[in-house]
Amino acid sequence: MNMTEEFLLEVEDLGVSFDGFKAVDGFNFYLSRGQVHVIIGPNGAGKTTVLDLICGKTKATSGSIRFGGREIRGMREYRIVRAGVGRKFQNPSIYDGLTVVENLELSHPKGRGLFSCLTFRRTPEIKERIESVAKDIGLIDHLDTEASILSHGQKQWLEIGMLLMQDSDLLMLDEPVAGMSVRERAETAELIKKIAATRSIIVIEHDMEFVKLIADRVTVMHLGKVIAEGSMETVQADPKVIEVYIGH
Repeated sequence: MNMTEEFLLEVEDLGVSFDGFKAVDGFNFYLSRGQVHVIIGPNGAGKTTVLDLICGKTKATSGSIRFGGREIRGMREYRIVRAGVGRKFQNPSIYDGLTVVENLELSHPKGRGLFSCLTFRRTPEIKERIESVAKDIGLIDHLDTEASILSHGQKQWLEIGMLLMQDSDLLMLDEPVAGMSVRERAETAELIKKIAATRSIIVIEHDMEFVKLIADRVTVMHLGKVIAEGSMETVQADPKVIEVYIGH
């Protein structure tokens, strides 16, 4: 990837319609490298749909999505993943019947594809990578624990760890602290800030206290459009944001 451009991700005039309804309409978004950019807004604003469009899960009807200077709109999902875009959904997508270490090693790029899976070996390099990621996500003491018995917060961290194993340049996290305890939310904020030292992150979140802890920049959406953008302090003081979101 060419890392000389100012922005890692450039989304311009992005739109998608479902049966005539514009779920996302003229969406513009620019993500700098090493930035945590949070998208907030009321339910139905189009936040998750934006992530679906970026990762290729939903096909856009208009606009452009450039990642690392390369147009990715229209690319297949797996190619977007291989280009360096990782996505975490609202509910953890982990393998409950496998251990933490098995979940992490399956996410390594060398474990992708049928042939790769059959020939995959846990080399010292991969083992070191797994232990490094497990340490970052606070699960180094749970490597042999079956994922099904992890706490809700630990499952969320494991899925973030699976994205780290993919070595994605961009991580997109959809409501990562939903259902977490206060302590787990604080630890997740620390984890996200640590990850942002080497990667860019988009977060969708409703917990405003959590947003304050992590956000370098905030975009506010309403009815598929951007209505405000800037620091958390700036958008919180915006009359339109107060009217459609914070005030309610």
